[in-house]
Amino acid sequence: MARPLRLGALALGLLAVSVALLPLVSSNGGYTHCEGVVKGWAASFAEREEKDGDKLSLKDLLFFLHIPRTGGRTYFHCFLKKIYTNAQECPRSYDKLRFDPSHPDCKLVVSHDDYSFISKLPSERTSVVTILRNPVDRVFSTYEFSVEVGARFLVHPNLTSAMIMTSRVLPKSRAVSTLDIWPWKYLVPWMREDLFARRDARGIDKVRSSKRVNAYDVEDMVMPLHQYINDPVAHEIIHNGATFQITGLTNNSYFNGAHEVRHCVRKHPDLGHFVLQVAKSRLDRMLYVGLTEDHEESARLFAHMVGAQVLSQSGTMNLDINKDQPSRNDSRSSMLDPEDGETNEHMNSTHGWQNNGAVNMTDTTKDDHGRGNMTVGKLMDAYESCISKLRKSQSNRRKMSLKKVEEANFSKEARRQVPEAVLEQIVSLNRLDMELYEHAKKIFTQEHLMLKGQHSMDTQHTQLSDQKGWIDTVCNSWSCSPWKVVVFGLGVTVSIAFATLAVTTRRRTFKLKV
Repeated sequence: MARPLRLGALALGLLAVSVALLPLVSSNGGYTHCEGVVKGWAASFAEREEKDGDKLSLKDLLFFLHIPRTGGRTYFHCFLKKIYTNAQECPRSYDKLRFDPSHPDCKLVVSHDDYSFISKLPSERTSVVTILRNPVDRVFSTYEFSVEVGARFLVHPNLTSAMIMTSRVLPKSRAVSTLDIWPWKYLVPWMREDLFARRDARGIDKVRSSKRVNAYDVEDMVMPLHQYINDPVAHEIIHNGATFQITGLTNNSYFNGAHEVRHCVRKHPDLGHFVLQVAKSRLDRMLYVGLTEDHEESARLFAHMVGAQVLSQSGTMNLDINKDQPSRNDSRSSMLDPEDGETNEHMNSTHGWQNNGAVNMTDTTKDDHGRGNMTVGKLMDAYESCISKLRKSQSNRRKMSLKKVEEANFSKEARRQVPEAVLEQIVSLNRLDMELYEHAKKIFTQEHLMLKGQHSMDTQHTQLSDQKGWIDTVCNSWSCSPWKVVVFGLGVTVSIAFATLAVTTRRRTFKLKV
């Protein structure tokens, strides 16, 4: 009897130990599985993507990988629309559902789609460009734009009315709506629903907050920033968004395994190292990498590194980089405030927005391609004029959009009132993006040095051309041969020497007479 009891006790003990160890085994097994998934994904791309030895040369198709809230729409309207014709732009570039890359003259793609979209393009004939932004500022701007667009719906009496009107208007319109575009098709409805819930709770007629801490913490009117960054939606879409977009791992990816890789990296942050290496490698191979914070220099580099090649290939440009340096008389004219860098983010064609301060970009920026011989200088002049209009329209649009929640008056001054703990949390949540941004700054410095070196070579070439032109002028009136050029050069040298000697002798004689 005693032995069966001892065996039973031993069995129960083993069972207890097994149950206790089960979470550890499961956890380790989960990590091992994720490690294999992430490493396998990274290795497959390392093998598939060979480094292009001539990354500075523009290929047949330009893919502008637009990371949200980096000022990319400014480049689209103020640069690319100036140098590409409407026929050359791939139809519906910002609308994944209706995109058609098979257009025969398709030479330009500008899209929020992540890097996996290149699987739909002739990758060996495609150059990629992008712009990065300080991750903290990008999170702020994403929050602000979510509120701005969501607040436009508050002209309706309730959420149901807003959704019904939207469902009626959008199918009739051929324009691309913000609600069709990643990531806003997720972020705007989320913010819109929250805005209506808070308005219903405080009373529709109440337009003043009784719980305001700062512009980013108006709790009874708008979702506070600290709540926004901790929501699962933000973890899924916003945090480390630039890294996931450049690696093709967003929730909008064309890669079927993107969700699993992204989930593993979020669950086991140390695996993010493998994703980060792929992102850095991608940036290294891009034709151009700009920085929102250094907008003036970024614009100049873009004009010379991308714009010049597009115009040169199209045959509409008389390129003279040295003579067409942009004017620096007004540094502010080419410097968009990072807060306002994403002017008039999209067409915003949904219901009633035309009456709510939205501006149709086709009215403010027109296709300037083909107007005589374009130069880099002329392109920069057109850009300066364009962003001036965009800055004004963006300011007016934001003011109109936030009328119903005017106490959320976002500004640089208001950002300084955000608690340091919130800023530190944003940095922590965007660890991959922070490191990728530092890498982008190094690439940007290299681009600047390369362009500076190119200018130096062009200057030397111009000087040599001037010398050659002088010799050609002489030769046109005197049949040139090598010995004649040498004799002519010696003759000039001897003449100068005699003239110098004569002047010196005369001066000495004059001194003696005195």
